[in-house]
Parts: sequence; structure tokens; C-alpha cells
Amino acid sequence: MHELSIAIGIVEAAEEEAGLRGATEVNAVHLKLGPLSGVMREALEFSYGIACEDTILAGSRLVIEETPVIVFCAACGENRSIVSLQAFRCAVCGAAAGEIVQGRELEVFALEIRQ
Repeated sequence: MHELSIAIGIVEAAEEEAGLRGATEVNAVHLKLGPLSGVMREALEFSYGIACEDTILAGSRLVIEETPVIVFCAACGENRSIVSLQAFRCAVCGAAAGEIVQGRELEVFALEIRQ
């Protein structure tokens, strides 16, 4: 389960940032997670609780914002959503999906801290 090592990395990064800001406690970590990140949400949520033990993040929430897959459709000349992960095609015109613009995210974008 590689989600545990990812959760540990998230906790370490949050601890470091909280320390730089003089925080005594982290109440929540906000994360963007794309379906192409290779991370299972449920496994990450479970692992996060374990990774937080005995840290200033103990008892904090992991707030996950799931991002959709967006591709550049050459036929439309626009960024578009896809039909599904199984049918990797433009949801508007049905053309085969091109370059992936969004959907691989695994990004901490905010912390809720107490100083």
C-alpha cells in the first residue's frame, strides 16, 4: 500500500510548513486529488490517520477535493472533460482525447493551523 508512504510525505510536508508559520496545531490539510494520480482515496484517508499519530497533525482532517480529468481536444481546439476513464474521448465531440491537462493532481494546497 503506497498510500501510507504518500500520507507520511503529506504529514511531513505539513509539519514543516506549520513549523515555518509558528503553528502549534494543524486542524486540516486540504488536498487536490485527481483520478489519474494512482492513489486510492479510501486507502489514503485511512493511512493519513496512521501517519498523523504523535505529530502536531494528530486529530486533523484530510479534506480531499477530487479534480476531474480534463484533456485538450485537438478537434474542438479546447480543454474538455472526457466521457469516462474507460472511454478516453472528448465529452463534446467524441474525438480521441489528446494531452491530459488536469487529473493527475496529488497536491496539498492549504493548511488550517492554530498558532
